[in-house]
Amino acid sequence: MTYEHLDLRVDGDVIWATMNRPERLNALNRKLVEELRDFFVGLYWRRDVRVVVLAGAGGAFCAGLDLKERSGANEGKRSVGASLTGQRQISEIVIAMRRCPQPIIACVDGAASGGGFALALASDVRLATPRTRMNAAFIRIGLSACDIGVSYFLPRMVGSSVAAEYMLTGRFIDAPRAHQLGLVSRIVAPEALEGEASAFAADMLNATPLGLRLTKEALNHAIDAGGLEAVIAMEDRNQILCAQDDDFGEGVRAFLEKRPPVYEKREA
Repeated sequence: MTYEHLDLRVDGDVIWATMNRPERLNALNRKLVEELRDFFVGLYWRRDVRVVVLAGAGGAFCAGLDLKERSGANEGKRSVGASLTGQRQISEIVIAMRRCPQPIIACVDGAASGGGFALALASDVRLATPRTRMNAAFIRIGLSACDIGVSYFLPRMVGSSVAAEYMLTGRFIDAPRAHQLGLVSRIVAPEALEGEASAFAADMLNATPLGLRLTKEALNHAIDAGGLEAVIAMEDRNQILCAQDDDFGEGVRAFLEKRPPVYEKREA
């Protein structure tokens, strides 16, 4: 599908999705919100896509909601019901990102504020550059910092005290601090960001398609699981399912022969 503000590039089993509004620091206007939601919701059914790389064009990841568009649209005249529908249209993006079975690698270069921060947190792996700056910008414009899943993701990643520090103030998290907190996996130069994401994607593709999907699913559920036994039961199920899959034998052979695996091609 061709979008207006979301560029898609297919590279084998990987889709590179780039938010393309560099003149507005890739801020989320209505069209980009619609396109991101459509893209991530649709991924749930796609077996031809195994990994997603999410990035922003230019020198920013995503500066959050496009306030200039909103301020010119008589937002204050909307009913509560209509406003809630508009809010859900945005928050559905991060729900779809966690629900889709493909791991998402976020290339967070430059600003990741507000909604952009939420998109980064909803990804599975985050890569940063020295100019990366992330914050819960909502609280700086008269809203609550608890928005688009940030109050769910952030305390689980960095703990409640650190989450409170950044959510109650709207302060920026720079790249070194993000790496220290475990929010990002690597800090690389902007020109090396695509190569680093490609390396992560290549390593993920060594897993069988089923094993990769079930691993993301189990990690998501394990965060909120009722205890160790619940997690072990889920892990046991996944291992038996993967061992019965047709790709399991190829995965073992490739490992023993020290070569990249060649799995059966899936259709969308």
